[in-house]
Amino acid sequence: MSGYRFAIFDTAIGACGVAWSDRGIVAVQLPMGSESKTRGRIRQRHGDIPEAAPTAEVRSAIEGMVELLAGKPTDLRQVVLDFAEVPEFNRGVYDIARGIPPGRTLTYGDIARKLGGVELSRDVGQALGRNPCPIVVPCHRVLAAGDKPGGFSANGGVVTKLKMLEIEGAIVNYTPSLFD
Repeated sequence: MSGYRFAIFDTAIGACGVAWSDRGIVAVQLPMGSESKTRGRIRQRHGDIPEAAPTAEVRSAIEGMVELLAGKPTDLRQVVLDFAEVPEFNRGVYDIARGIPPGRTLTYGDIARKLGGVELSRDVGQALGRNPCPIVVPCHRVLAAGDKPGGFSANGGVVTKLKMLEIEGAIVNYTPSLFD
């Protein structure tokens, strides 16, 4: 992970983090409850990388993420990502997810069909669970069958996912039951 750097930034949902290389953003960390916990999570995942002032490109990405999480329908598809370490199938999933506009959703099955068949739904879910760049790759906009929220590996789980969708104005007709 040499050459990686990171920064912490405040959003409407808490302190997020971003890590980058010279080629682009390699990771976005959703809030972990406090700035120090978010910082610790980045270092846990990426080693003892230095905290640094963001480059102009990273500052622009941060501004876009802050705007999006404040409810402004911001398009983050222009943010350059460094997915050199990401498997090809996952990159395909992330590319499709990046095309989902704020306030809209797709299902795991929708993405699987675009990649070759609904039988890939579980693989799509696993790829999204490993998404290194949430917000920029809006995995929160991908729902399970029946428009159920499905899983969300970020701190706060499905509650965080539903909050992010609500901020974006997405309509998710979901009431949790004892059997979810």
